Amino acid sequence: MEAKAKMIADFKLHERDTGSADVQIALLTQRINHLTEHLQKNVKDHSSRRGLLIMVGQRRRLLDYLHTTDTDRYSTITKKLKLRK
Repeated sequence: MEAKAKMIADFKLHERDTGSADVQIALLTQRINHLTEHLQKNVKDHSSRRGLLIMVGQRRRLLDYLHTTDTDRYSTITKKLKLRK
């Protein structure tokens, strides 16, 4: 829970921000990284793999939205999270 609060604090746009695209992308990236490590150890866990693919698609849609609305925020968040285009 502390990691989630730290991610929200790092990426929030204003004091009470918990749901902006930046925060959502950061939280999804954290969950994706955790699940990727899990799947490297548990190769046959197909239900978790499906969940991972759903999360990756959701993050991609949020990044596309951010790219069309505010390219500065898009480039900032991709650099902070070390994401490829």
